[in-house]
Amino acid sequence: MRSLRAKRAELADQLHSAAIHLLRQLRKEDDASGLSAPRLSALSVVVFGGPVTLGQLARAEQVRPPTMTKIVTGLEKDGLVKRRPDAHDKRLTRIVATSKGQRILVAGRARRVKSLTEAVERLNDGELAHLDRGVQVFRKLIEATAQQTRPRNATT
Repeated sequence: MRSLRAKRAELADQLHSAAIHLLRQLRKEDDASGLSAPRLSALSVVVFGGPVTLGQLARAEQVRPPTMTKIVTGLEKDGLVKRRPDAHDKRLTRIVATSKGQRILVAGRARRVKSLTEAVERLNDGELAHLDRGVQVFRKLIEATAQQTRPRNATT
């Protein structure tokens, strides 16, 4: 008989695998944007997270600032972001999305949601109820994971 701990570990492993497979499938929709995955990801942080400094963006994307500088420079050349002086600290520069950058991200999200919607439409009522509950639990897991990875003295 398996222990509760082993069952939880197996479920966590299955969830990890399922999440990766789902993201890989949905990432295929991003090909229509013409942008690389790193550029799309950085643009997403800027569009949905608001203006950020280069350092904040590098931390969010878990890359070094020189790597993020290259990504932002490419986005800037494509007209998807602009660098603006910080309103409160003129030493800082904020990366802000242009309307073109926002349109690309909104369209990409719409393509991914459409793809998911088509899959969800094939579920029966019982499966829909399970999925609804699963999404709620998944959100709790996201929050629990975020709390585990936050520095203990961090403020939000």
